[in-house]
Amino acid sequence: MTPTDHIDAPETNNPDFGLDGPNALPRGGPAIGLALGGGVARGWAHIGAVQRLEEHGIKPDIVAGTSVGALVGGFWLAGELPALENWARSLTKRRMLSYVDFMLTGSGLMGGKRLQKTMAQFLGDTRIEDLPTRFVAVTSELATGHETWLRSGHLAQSLEAAYALPGVFPPRCIDDRWLIDGALINPLPISVCRAFGARLVIAIGLHADAFGRASIQRREKYESPDRSEAETLVKTAKANIAEKAVMRRLFRSNGPTPGLGSVMLASFNIVMDRITRSRLAGDPADVLILPPVAHIPLIDFDKADELIALGRTAVDEAMPAIENALEHLA
Repeated sequence: MTPTDHIDAPETNNPDFGLDGPNALPRGGPAIGLALGGGVARGWAHIGAVQRLEEHGIKPDIVAGTSVGALVGGFWLAGELPALENWARSLTKRRMLSYVDFMLTGSGLMGGKRLQKTMAQFLGDTRIEDLPTRFVAVTSELATGHETWLRSGHLAQSLEAAYALPGVFPPRCIDDRWLIDGALINPLPISVCRAFGARLVIAIGLHADAFGRASIQRREKYESPDRSEAETLVKTAKANIAEKAVMRRLFRSNGPTPGLGSVMLASFNIVMDRITRSRLAGDPADVLILPPVAHIPLIDFDKADELIALGRTAVDEAMPAIENALEHLA
């Protein structure tokens, strides 16, 4: 594999980054950065959001994505967003299961091989440095916990590293570094856009109301466990006996206790929400767009129609703020 150009997150006073360093973006108006946050299935909202930004004539100079935000951003800049959208809209619960390749041994529950084949079909050998707009995929290094930015190299492999959710997908080895989901360190990569010279940063986060109405719905679900969905998943899965046993263990509640899968995903949701709040307090976006997606479970990848629509609407509602920011920075 050709070496990938990756860097650990720089100090803010590093002269190689920012407005005047060799990585600076072209002048001639405020450089626009677009930060796409992580959120597992809720990330389909990014599809509608970037489509609507493009329709409004907003063209970022740099796109930084974490987890599913990297996935959508990479496909968008590679000109393959329509293919990703069609694929996402076609997902049903039964079809989702066709991409599940459980691993009873290894460093993740799923090997991800079936998803890799789908990504290769759409992206081929596209490389990050060949994209028309600067793109950075945010990952975390497993050994050190360093925030690691992938800004060149094989696009599909970089995206796989960016969404390698611990415990679900195995880490991805790139240039002898084991990389995992960037959402564990930087769920909404505003700082990446700033580091590469963006004066105006538009951030699209997926954790609005994470502990409001959505938390009430989750509490009701945990207190009154409904096993019908889990049973349907198990019955419809084209899986062997061992895989079905794993699915029951993950998705079915045991009496009043939430299932293992629910606990894992809820914990990840808490981590992303708290880190995002902390990051925003220290480095807020100029325009923060928060599609109201918290009511949709993190693994409901079959809700693309609703999520894409929510992303589009959220951008429309944010356009006055974007136009005002552009006017003041011009």
